[in-house]
Amino acid sequence: MDASKSNDTTQSKQLSFVLNDVTVRQRTDIEGIQNILLVWLDNNIDNNNTDCCNTVEQLKRIVPNINAFTDDNKCIQFIQTNTDRKIYIIISDTFGKQVVPRIHDISQVDAIFIFGKNKESYEKWVKIKGVFTELPSLCEALEQTIDQYEQNMIPISFIAKNIADQSSNTIFNLLDSSFIFIRIIKEILLTIDFGEIHLEEFIFYCRDVFADDDDELDNVDQLNSEYYSKKPIWWYTQKSFLYHMLNRAIRSLDIGVLVRMGFFIDDLHRNIQRLHSEQIDDDDFNKSFTVYRGQSLSKRDFERMKNIKDGFISFNNFLLTTKNRDISLDTAQQAAINPDVVGIVFVVNVDAAQSTTPFASITDVSYFHIEDEVLFSIQTIFQIGNIKPIDTNKHLYEVTLTLTSDDEKELRKLTDRIQQETLSDQQGWVRLGQVLLTMNQIEKAQDVYEILLDQTNHETEKAPIYYQLGWIKNHQKEYQDALTFYEKSLSINQDIYAPDNINFATLYRNISALHYIMGNYPKALYFSEKALEIKQKSLSRDDLELGNAYHDVGIAHNGVLDYPEALSSHEEALRIRQQALPSNHPDLIASYNNIGMVNFNMGNYSKALATFEKAFKIQQQSLPPNHPDLTAYYNNIGMVYNNMSDYSKALSSYEKALEIQKKTLPPNHPSLAVTYNNIGTVYLQLGDYPKALSSYEKTLQIRQQNLPPNHPELGDAYHNIGIVHNSMNNYPKAISSYQKSIEIKQQSLPSKDPSLGTSYNNIGIVYISMADFPKALQSHENALQIRQQSLPPSHPDLAMSFGYIGKVYNSMGEYSKALSYCQRAIDISQQTLPPDHPHFQWYRNILQDIQKNL
Repeated sequence: MDASKSNDTTQSKQLSFVLNDVTVRQRTDIEGIQNILLVWLDNNIDNNNTDCCNTVEQLKRIVPNINAFTDDNKCIQFIQTNTDRKIYIIISDTFGKQVVPRIHDISQVDAIFIFGKNKESYEKWVKIKGVFTELPSLCEALEQTIDQYEQNMIPISFIAKNIADQSSNTIFNLLDSSFIFIRIIKEILLTIDFGEIHLEEFIFYCRDVFADDDDELDNVDQLNSEYYSKKPIWWYTQKSFLYHMLNRAIRSLDIGVLVRMGFFIDDLHRNIQRLHSEQIDDDDFNKSFTVYRGQSLSKRDFERMKNIKDGFISFNNFLLTTKNRDISLDTAQQAAINPDVVGIVFVVNVDAAQSTTPFASITDVSYFHIEDEVLFSIQTIFQIGNIKPIDTNKHLYEVTLTLTSDDEKELRKLTDRIQQETLSDQQGWVRLGQVLLTMNQIEKAQDVYEILLDQTNHETEKAPIYYQLGWIKNHQKEYQDALTFYEKSLSINQDIYAPDNINFATLYRNISALHYIMGNYPKALYFSEKALEIKQKSLSRDDLELGNAYHDVGIAHNGVLDYPEALSSHEEALRIRQQALPSNHPDLIASYNNIGMVNFNMGNYSKALATFEKAFKIQQQSLPPNHPDLTAYYNNIGMVYNNMSDYSKALSSYEKALEIQKKTLPPNHPSLAVTYNNIGTVYLQLGDYPKALSSYEKTLQIRQQNLPPNHPELGDAYHNIGIVHNSMNNYPKAISSYQKSIEIKQQSLPSKDPSLGTSYNNIGIVYISMADFPKALQSHENALQIRQQSLPPSHPDLAMSFGYIGKVYNSMGEYSKALSYCQRAIDISQQTLPPDHPHFQWYRNILQDIQKNL
């Protein structure tokens, strides 16, 4: 090229006016429209040179963004790291000989263009499209290559014969997702009344995407001002951004763009439909005829097509064909040059009298007025016939297709199954969102609902959208956002329905679950009780859903430390479930575990063990020995053994749980945090402080990845780390950890939560070790006050607080107070602990010290 050389050709330079003129998000959108990258390698690039700027402007009319380099190594590195898009490379002749051999066989490199004055021979490199001395001829070749790429990339689905009869699998397992999505979108479009508002919203979106691309903004303005004065086919065949954006959205199943372009897909389909109705009366059009299409298929897709004898092929986009076989053959031959693909000439036989699929001759209405072009509507399906090679190398094949009718028996059954399994009773885009959730396509579903929310003006229609967004945010662990959406849905529904409407029960239950996850147990209890109240009015006494409501209330009561009510609720849930469910049902296991946990929290260890054993026996009937659900049992009995001071049994149980979890769960799974925490507790009791600290730190790390920053379980993790630091005489670290624990729990727990009492108790222990008795006394009194509000009068933790306060008073010389508190600790222990329990013995030792001082 004629651009002047820059002063510094030793460094790689990416053009600032090409790469730095748009935001990252916009650049991603623009490049994504064609799903290609254009790379320009030339050591003469200079963004201050007029010829260079002119070249850039000409190229940008074809591809919006250009990645320009002056250094070949930097350029090749860029190519190697961009593996998810096809790359088109313009190389100056000075780089050609040395760079082409290094990049030619990189799979993402689709085409190479040599630009310069030296016409060297490059025949052996099949990806080279030519050597160009003039910019216009290079641009023409580049544009043709991109057009061919668009043809080759039309999404295709292969459908085996009798696939609809395979009832053992869902339709989602039998068909690829693009076929299902496009089929549903077609059905949805027929139910939507599109208007000017949809064009306006799309124009607004495009102006944002192309905010710094003046050429494309001009095209957007033209679309805005002239859309209704021209036919949709004209806009489609113009092959501007609209054409590329639609193709890319269908190809990548970009649901957000497809929803925004729904008006155009519908208009284009109906334009073809109207033309079809007008042309079908023509003598030349109402009889059988043949059209052709040339393109490439990947070798994998070609093998799939060969293996479904008498099956079907679906083109999941609008399909452009020609009556001129030579044009299609030439296209297929060009495609077959690439050794990675197979060139295909589709020979399409059409019986116009039998077909119900819209298609039309578009010569008079297309942008280019090309003779003999026939455009088929989106997702036209053909039956596959004969497949035969055209050349001896078997890189080029002719495939006979026959246009099917919607009434074709196999396709009719397939359509019926799709409708049955894709919520066809739902209306509009809401149906697509529901299907996406069913297929676990959470991000795509979120796109649908967010766009629907923007497009919906009536508050009553927003309620179900807010609900679905709440479900999605909960799934994504964005709990506060989920709660906000649920509350918005609740607020709207409260203005529409009676307060005891059964649908509120589900909403209240979800809100309750969110509050519980976020550690707000009082609100969790409030909403779970509201759900229970509604179900009690609407359901029979033995209805399983009522049992689930009692289960939720029991969980919430346990969270607010109301153990008697928690036990009562869980026992009622168990009663209902025993009547309604088979004896090995997982919900029965959950009920037994919940009852066991409440007994554990109440200090009824023997009852807790017996109940956990019942759950385990049910699990053993239906689960293999290493099933992850068994870890709950091992963790639960481990906790009981630990509190009974049988540390060897506790550690053995926890290690069994950890062994299973490491084999079956990801390394940051929340259940691993529970087990590491429990193992740390046993090592702490055994005096192995380094192992205890390591286990607790693993717990904290996992919880930080999974929980909000004020979640009480993070407070528990800091609390346990504080215990270990205290045991290792790292007193400042111990106090710091305890204080972090208290700060977190004060934000998320009620003021009487016993875990706050435990943290104050342990800070008091540290201050005793530091001989700071006034601070120790204050901490233990705080702990006692909380425990007296939250625990039954005979709970062992109350004895612990009385014992420590007695110890502090003894150290401060106030022996009568010390004696009183120590005696109360002993009195409680006699009710709840065996005589040889170490805590019992510790209180007696304190008592002996006090009596010596009296």
